[in-house]
Amino acid sequence: MSPFNLTETSSFHTLEITVLSCEDLRMNGRSVKKNSCVVVRTDPLNFRETTTDTEGGSYPSWDQKLTLDMSIRETCITLQVHCRTLSVDRIIGSARMPVSDFMGGYFPEGYLSFLSYRLKDPKGFENGIINVSVRLRAPEYLARKKKVILPEDKCSTSRPALALPAMDGKNYDGVDWYSCSKY
Repeated sequence: MSPFNLTETSSFHTLEITVLSCEDLRMNGRSVKKNSCVVVRTDPLNFRETTTDTEGGSYPSWDQKLTLDMSIRETCITLQVHCRTLSVDRIIGSARMPVSDFMGGYFPEGYLSFLSYRLKDPKGFENGIINVSVRLRAPEYLARKKKVILPEDKCSTSRPALALPAMDGKNYDGVDWYSCSKY
């Protein structure tokens, strides 16, 4: 019998956050010179961190994908930008990303959202912008249940059958799958 795994329960989703970049970061009123990173938290015990950008200064970029488990009860994700020196790790700014910005009735599962948030320093003053992309995935065992197999004779191509996610509407990726059947 396997041990309990959080991703096997239906109350958790996999969150893919790609930390793209930050803009106009300042520390004590001066531009940040180097050594900034981002910590993404879904809860106090579940977090991931980007590598340290050593060359970007006030406009660092990472373009790094972080994968975390997220409870369906979470309402916000915390993004913190840190600046590291030899002895000190300072928070430059943080932002709270509402889960409703990328999950809800208007966004299908797996939809890629590009979002930007205003960062606030520890004193509450505005301090730059963080740019991220977010994709929410259901656990793999749930995603497997939502596949629809189209038989080869339903489309006018010679390719093998396709496995596509089930969609409520009839248009998936710009192709009207109902109109490709033979009459």
